Amino acid sequence: MTTIAVPDAPTSGADAGRAARKRLSRGALGRWEPAAERFDPVTLLAEQDRTRVPELVPVRYGRMLESAFTFYRGAAAIMAADLGAAPHSGLRAQLCGDAHLSNFGIFGAPDRRLVFDVNDFDETLPGPFEWDVKRLVASFEIGGRDRGFEPAERRECVRRAARAYRRAMVEFATMGDMRLWYARLDIETVAKPLLRQVSGSERRRVKRGIAKARNKDSLRALRKLTEEGDDGLRIADRPPVLVPIARLAGDRDPAEIQAMLRSLLDRYAGTLEPHSRRLVERYHLVDAGHKVVGVGSVGTRAWIALLLGDLNRDPLFLQIKEAGSSVLEPYAGESEFAHHGQRVVAGQRLMQAAGDIMLGWLDAEGVDDGIERQYYVRQLWDGKGSADIDVMEPQAMAIYADLCGWTLARAHGRSGDRAAIAAYLGRGDRFDRAMAEFAEAYADRNEADYQALLAAEERGDIQVLRGV
Repeated sequence: MTTIAVPDAPTSGADAGRAARKRLSRGALGRWEPAAERFDPVTLLAEQDRTRVPELVPVRYGRMLESAFTFYRGAAAIMAADLGAAPHSGLRAQLCGDAHLSNFGIFGAPDRRLVFDVNDFDETLPGPFEWDVKRLVASFEIGGRDRGFEPAERRECVRRAARAYRRAMVEFATMGDMRLWYARLDIETVAKPLLRQVSGSERRRVKRGIAKARNKDSLRALRKLTEEGDDGLRIADRPPVLVPIARLAGDRDPAEIQAMLRSLLDRYAGTLEPHSRRLVERYHLVDAGHKVVGVGSVGTRAWIALLLGDLNRDPLFLQIKEAGSSVLEPYAGESEFAHHGQRVVAGQRLMQAAGDIMLGWLDAEGVDDGIERQYYVRQLWDGKGSADIDVMEPQAMAIYADLCGWTLARAHGRSGDRAAIAAYLGRGDRFDRAMAEFAEAYADRNEADYQALLAAEERGDIQVLRGV
């Protein structure tokens, strides 16, 4: 019987990781202080306002100013500038670009099982792997402060996120590509051991969160986001958070708007795989509207489209979200994709273990200003759920840090040289301690930037609309 010799794994990756340690030690990775001539954070945020819907900019600031943590969620551009000015490892992977703890969560995989994964890719771009890790660990320090955790409790969460990332990457470095490609966290698998480790009240919250995610689908969106009008089912009118396209279109002929929307959906369908395109073509467009989402995305164009199947009881909601340049591009280099919607879709497909079959992209002119912009498209609600950070206790947040760290390592391992990253990280806890040091320093900086935005409000430099 003939046997096929299996070659030894190449050592170049590990060598590259050890060489990266000489360029930038793990200890140096944890030390951070603002650049001598650091930018003004309020000015940097104001630069982003120029491309946003003017009426929604005060809503953006209102959401950011709820706390230092919500400020951090909306300040990806600020942190990108800080990271871009600092030394880095040179070990690259496809980055989320905004990997804070609230950008992980539950969603429905194509096989309809609930999985835990990264779930926001507006800023995705290849770059130094540690930029994502730093954004993640700092979010646990800042989130822990927001919850009133003790310093030791916050540090435990931060170190657990870093440790989970490091250990997972070391494990993934020994895996074959196919095994890594199919690795994922199924909620049914994760939930049981997780529930055994938390208190009774936390256990009930986790169960409620999973149940809510299971029920968060297009049928629920139909009940929440539509109303019955004289001309049938339509997107509800709840400005400024939800505005039907008919209101935004002003005096334009409704038939013209419908024709334009159908043309856009045809264009979007052309970016899908044939089987997904066939599925979308079985639905017909009913209505569309503008829906404010998130914190950092407030003010960008984010549309929802209601489609119905032949039975008119089979809704499909699509989110059509504006895609601009990644905040990482000035520091990590331009995207290989000329279309930023395609950049988002490609990054999401590369990083997620089980992606949305409806992911696509298109160009569209604004109904209010006629300016053509780039968008990506995904399902609006598809079993989506996120951890309730506002009530999370220290033990639960530490467990959640484990999940996020493992997931981010798996996402990076699909595109980066995982052997090199693993060799750089090592098997000891030096990297974990460095990330804890960085997180504490950057949380202090974030607090100062948050106070600067509050001061800008007091001076009248920015308009703020809270509670929306």
